[in-house]
Amino acid sequence: MSKVEDFLTKEEEQEIVQAIQIAEKDTSGEIRVHIEKTTSIDAFDRALEVFNLLKMDETKLKNGVLIYLAVADKSFVICGDEGINDVVEDDFWDSTKDLMLTQFKKGNFKQGLIDGILKAGERLKSYFPHKDDDENELSNEISKG
Repeated sequence: MSKVEDFLTKEEEQEIVQAIQIAEKDTSGEIRVHIEKTTSIDAFDRALEVFNLLKMDETKLKNGVLIYLAVADKSFVICGDEGINDVVEDDFWDSTKDLMLTQFKKGNFKQGLIDGILKAGERLKSYFPHKDDDENELSNEISKG
């Protein structure tokens, strides 16, 4: 895949957006996906940059989660805001990453993202349950760089 636009079809992107909507029904956490071709810096550092560029650090409860992919580099990162990091165990995202990696290794990128998104929502709901007054603070659309 040479272009980020070719990485997922429009239909696959819609399925991923639907997974975000489903995951966010049970948690006040906010989940975003960002895909870009490559990064010239460490993937984690780039994910943090994107996190801030997307204003994910501005949620009320500081409970945003970014799933970042650098397609050509074959790397991905899951990073959460300080509200999450302050209350969860250090290996909180390991099971989510493992689930995604299993699908990615098979070339099932859409399913890997969907599995990761749903798992993230499931994991977040015990720390950040959905409340009646919750509002969707961040776009569910996939961003691209």
